[in-house]
Amino acid sequence: MVFEIPAVGPEEEAALARIDGLRRELRYYVAEPRRWVGSVRRMLAARAIQGSNSIEGYNVSVEDAVAALEGDEPAEARTEDWQAVSGYRRAMTYVLQLATDEHFELSAHLIRSLHFMMTEYDLEASPGLWRPGPIWIRNDATGDVVYEGPDAEHVPLLVDELVDQLAADRDTPPMVRGAMAHLSLAMIHPFRDGNGRMSRCLQTLVLARDRILAPEWCSIEEYLGVNTRDYYAVLADVGQGGWNPQNDARPWVRFCLRAHYIQAMSVLRRVRESEEIWIEIEELLGRQQGLPQRSIYALFDAALGMRVRNASYRSALARLASEEISNQVATSDLRALADAGILEQHGKKRGTYYVAGPPLVEIRRRVRGGRQPLDAGSLFALA
Repeated sequence: MVFEIPAVGPEEEAALARIDGLRRELRYYVAEPRRWVGSVRRMLAARAIQGSNSIEGYNVSVEDAVAALEGDEPAEARTEDWQAVSGYRRAMTYVLQLATDEHFELSAHLIRSLHFMMTEYDLEASPGLWRPGPIWIRNDATGDVVYEGPDAEHVPLLVDELVDQLAADRDTPPMVRGAMAHLSLAMIHPFRDGNGRMSRCLQTLVLARDRILAPEWCSIEEYLGVNTRDYYAVLADVGQGGWNPQNDARPWVRFCLRAHYIQAMSVLRRVRESEEIWIEIEELLGRQQGLPQRSIYALFDAALGMRVRNASYRSALARLASEEISNQVATSDLRALADAGILEQHGKKRGTYYVAGPPLVEIRRRVRGGRQPLDAGSLFALA
């Protein structure tokens, strides 16, 4: 027996309708061929990878998360952190491929394969294999056991039940099905390590199959990374310290719907701001003499708060603008932008990177100056 998917009541239906309204607005923005969309999509994917791994203590900068996405070398990440993020990127790349696969079939084998992609760098995690024995989660501060998973001998059957449940239920909204996939797999805790990452990946896979928006636009992994304490608290509340699939999962579903709502508001705000920032940077470049138009990709990243390196600039051009430039040309472009005062140079030689100069800082301040805190408000009137 796995957790039963709670019936979607009027309050959940109303919340889903509000989330769908935001996603329709997003779909309008990302469906049109706007040059800045690829940059925003890349940033969102990087923040999702960064957020999901930070929950497990693997911390990298946004720049290194982008590097992982693009197959580049890290600028500063520790080896273990980089391996974890790179493994997660491999698994999520496959999830993106599966999103539109007409022959897709969810199975325990697929779940194990995704786990292998995530954790193959760490043999102690038994990549792709079910755990052979009991598993406990302890409070690092007190040493107390806060969760004990079901017996290892039940793991294969429980995962099969979860797969069957997801395959049989075609009526429940995908956001609810994704939340329940996440909950059940996290509570089964089928692997020695990487259970949290795998559960979040499975949730994103369910959303990807929804095909309304690509996972980068609708994943809640970034939200969970920022709100880790609340995330663990609701899991603990539903699980009550052990494998208790008879417990009511509605608090968890509502938590996930709140996360979707706030994340959707955040993404929509970023998309609108990105359009304004891009237009202002285009105007800024138009007032300059001798600066290449292709440099807008470097300036846009810097305006969003990223550090720009030679390699990241070349990679962005290749992936987002299908333009290949040499290391020497990239260096020349970036130095010209620094000489013009639009970027500021830091470091030397291979450690050189660039950040937003005063004109970009002012653009960002002007566009984001009216930001208000995001709040789900009365998403559930009786919650």
